[in-house]
Amino acid sequence: MKDIGMVIINYNDFETTYRLLDNIKNYQCLKKIVVVDNHSTDDSFKKLKKLANNKISVVQNKDNSGYASGMNLGAKKLMRELKNGCIIFSNSDIIIEKEQDIEWLANDIDKDIKVVAPVIVEHDNYNRGWKKTSVGTEILLNLPLISRYFRRKLLFYDEKHYKDKLSLVDVVSGCFFMVDAAFLKKINYFDHQTFLYYEEAIFSVKVQEDKKKIAIDNTVKIIHDHSVSIDKSINRLKKYNILKESQRYYVKNYLKANSFQLACLWITRQLSLIILKIRLIGKKGNS
Repeated sequence: MKDIGMVIINYNDFETTYRLLDNIKNYQCLKKIVVVDNHSTDDSFKKLKKLANNKISVVQNKDNSGYASGMNLGAKKLMRELKNGCIIFSNSDIIIEKEQDIEWLANDIDKDIKVVAPVIVEHDNYNRGWKKTSVGTEILLNLPLISRYFRRKLLFYDEKHYKDKLSLVDVVSGCFFMVDAAFLKKINYFDHQTFLYYEEAIFSVKVQEDKKKIAIDNTVKIIHDHSVSIDKSINRLKKYNILKESQRYYVKNYLKANSFQLACLWITRQLSLIILKIRLIGKKGNS
């Protein structure tokens, strides 16, 4: 059986992280769990340290340098413990109902499939990955009306795509997925140049450049009980700017956009920013 380790990212969210640890602490298939506190501003790290034992390690990032940075810190610590096998990366607001689900995901990893994710249940919706975007798609998705009405068609696969046990996809959600540990090291982990957002898209390009595959296991379901930790920590306008900076980094460095395309991306970003500000002013006026 493959060794399986798990990295959980925490930021100002001790209670939710504690719930996940309590959920999985007795799962025998997990050899080691590393909790990375992304330099919380509350007492999360202090509380989490009290939960450390032979199976659970708790480390703190030297600063809050983003989700990918936290994943890298946890992965590198696990690589010293796992001789072979797989690493799960997880948000804190995840519920795993069956230990067997983790084992099934590990069995999906083979010489071609190096990244696998379950069906993510988010309230009444299923998150099952999405398609890699082009520069043109990213520009179009910056336009609110097009994004609202055509986003699903541009990004998501038809229902029939998920009829088999495994479905190949371009990108999986960063809230919960599994990676072959040796492969992760081979492609030099995650790109930590983004603070938040687009980590999944960037990672998918790195996987595909190595001619490996990403899959969804349609027989495994994990619950994503959406936490509001990001909403508590970052206001909507700031989140928007972080999102668009990550988008630009992805489009420039991984989709290799030219100067004209980057200019179009900037223009559509400014248009959508104006609309967002108008909406926020309207909401403030009605409150």
